[in-house]
Amino acid sequence: MRPRLLLVLLALVAPVLVALPSGGTAAATSGSLVVQVLSNRADLVSGGDALVAVRLPAGVDPGRVRVTVGDRDVTTRFAIRADGRYVGLVDGLEVGRNVLRATAPGLTGVAGDRAVIVDHPNGGPVFSGPQTEHYRCQGSARDAQCNEPATYDFLYRSTDPLTPDLQPYDPDDPPSDVATTTTDQGVEVPFVVRREQGYQDRDRYTILTLFQPGRPWRAWSPQQQWNHKLLVTHGGGCGASYTPGSPPLADYSGTFDGAPLMTPSYVTALGLGFAVLSTALDNTGHNCSVAMNAESVLMAKERLVEQYGELRYTIGTGCLGGSIAQHTVANAYPGIYQGLVTTCSYPDTFTAGAQFADYHLLRLYFEDPSRWAPGVVWTPVQMAMVEGHLSHVNAVVADEGLFKAALNPEHPCSGTVDPEPGDPATRYDSETNPGGVRCSVLDLLVNQLGRRPASVWTPQEQAVGHGFGGIPFSNTGVLYGLAELRAGTITTAQFVDLNAKLGGLDVDAQAIPERIAGDPASIARAYRTGLINEANHLDEVAMINHGGPDPGIAHDYAHAFWTQERLLADQGNTDNRVMWFGPTPLIGDVHWAGEALLAMDRWLGAVEQDHGPEPLARKIAADRPADVTDRCVVDQAADACDVEELQVLQTRLSTPRQEAGGPLANDIVACALTPLDRADFDFLLVPLTDAEWATLQATYPDGVCDWSQPGLGQGPAETWLRYDAADGGPAYGGRDLPPVPADSGLGTLGPVWTEMLAK
Repeated sequence: MRPRLLLVLLALVAPVLVALPSGGTAAATSGSLVVQVLSNRADLVSGGDALVAVRLPAGVDPGRVRVTVGDRDVTTRFAIRADGRYVGLVDGLEVGRNVLRATAPGLTGVAGDRAVIVDHPNGGPVFSGPQTEHYRCQGSARDAQCNEPATYDFLYRSTDPLTPDLQPYDPDDPPSDVATTTTDQGVEVPFVVRREQGYQDRDRYTILTLFQPGRPWRAWSPQQQWNHKLLVTHGGGCGASYTPGSPPLADYSGTFDGAPLMTPSYVTALGLGFAVLSTALDNTGHNCSVAMNAESVLMAKERLVEQYGELRYTIGTGCLGGSIAQHTVANAYPGIYQGLVTTCSYPDTFTAGAQFADYHLLRLYFEDPSRWAPGVVWTPVQMAMVEGHLSHVNAVVADEGLFKAALNPEHPCSGTVDPEPGDPATRYDSETNPGGVRCSVLDLLVNQLGRRPASVWTPQEQAVGHGFGGIPFSNTGVLYGLAELRAGTITTAQFVDLNAKLGGLDVDAQAIPERIAGDPASIARAYRTGLINEANHLDEVAMINHGGPDPGIAHDYAHAFWTQERLLADQGNTDNRVMWFGPTPLIGDVHWAGEALLAMDRWLGAVEQDHGPEPLARKIAADRPADVTDRCVVDQAADACDVEELQVLQTRLSTPRQEAGGPLANDIVACALTPLDRADFDFLLVPLTDAEWATLQATYPDGVCDWSQPGLGQGPAETWLRYDAADGGPAYGGRDLPPVPADSGLGTLGPVWTEMLAK
């Protein structure tokens, strides 16, 4: 167990506490009070409140204890609760440093204790760094940070099997078709759900729980149907937005959602007694930033702990961008999740982004025969081969549906509306408004990637006096179609013409003759910040990935194998991850989201009960239930887990860079270069002509990719980075958060985590 990860888990996993001794009535006492901030790391608290426990030595009368924040007495917030602990929810914290003290005046031999709570605005940020200046709050916002009071309403599940989603519920006029549910703790209640909706970090969050209207619920006394487990749902895509969005709840982000007789996994979770949480900022289609994904979920989890009670463990779920958010947050901010359920899987944004950038450039060449040299003709089959797929359609869909909108700074992202007559323009236009808001995700991620250096500024960057968000990938040195040239499926003329004319993209995503050089500092920062996920911190999280064949929309199962390859490279095994493949396109089986949730719950429950001496990573692997294994379903009746034989069915397809000699893990976005050597083409039956060789030399003046070497800037993610500098500006590429305060969440550990700490 890495020391830093242990400290993070110590503060954030937050399982249910065992009862702590509350003291008695003995006259003779000794020992120390111990203050524990339960709801979050004491230095990452937000919203002006914190759930705090004070451990009392044996014999100390709780009535003799005083708790203060600064000069303010908050003792009345505390009491001995039903589990025997002395706990209170302290509000009214000031933004910045707050010193909470617990003392026992007049009692000799009893030392006091304190905790320094650093509060952050409810509107953020906490650690994601300076916020974008241009932002459009909802019309009902009370201030410029989009704050407004939370609202509550009720939903219910119908007994009608054709209505799987939750329906509006009026406690004063309840419907006649309310289903009942029995939780995994054996509590039977009507399937009525309270939905809390509010704003944090300038965006929306929602929390859902089974709820019995009219009955109280406090953090230290939750309603009995809650099992203290949490499911976090995510959305798909990759984009930038500058106005609040909607928290996603559906399993597949628009794919197969709302199908009759298919129960969404969040409804299944609610019925078992889980709380369900989602934030608009954990939807990568709305916000493609790992730091903001993590920050928003952390803030909402804190809200849940303070208002509903402490957690045992947290499971994430989601498709496409939902898999990206889970993988990257778990890797860069370990401890936020304990289990991941992923589908339509990708390990991160920018290794797929480099693949899709290649598609975009290949399309510009392949689909414009006027660019082809005389005598050069490309068939659709040859195009697909160079792209690493069975059909050119995959490149088209990935480019049109994912790449163009994500990288084009002029596309109409939310919050940058076209102006009314007489109003100033807000959106970037390279010709008329170079200082406008850029809708490229590279600019949304400027705190992580940094700005482009002055040496490469475009006229637009010069006009505004700063660089735009750095470009975190390169195609310099890539020999596209090398595998096909070796196999003889394309000609030397095709190979040379393609590579000479492919070119690259500038910072505005416009085609240029030169290859993409990328910004070296931004490339290194993409790895450092976890935007590129080498899976080097994923050994302490359990993972179930399920998927199916891709019908040509850029979700082939190879992306799930990228994560497998990276896990193997980092930890030598994939024992903490299972892969399910089935016949339903993209997801494998419409019922697997719920089945995977149940399997993950059993898996984490087993780890939770493991009191052995092994570190957490070994427990995750060893405690996986025997029936939770890799699954390859050819049809609904047959299991055939021979991965090698099912590669074609599984659409474990290739990529343009893999066809150029790149690694199976597809984790090099900028390759190391080696001099171009004519002898490397000795495999050709017909040698390169002098003219062809001269063309290649002009195309690769600095050399070609040496895939045997690590990529430029390639390295592991650093965990728990913050993106604000000490002077309040941005800390491009991040800086370490300080060590977890000793008074953070010592009481929030379940048995497994407590034993790990003792080791």
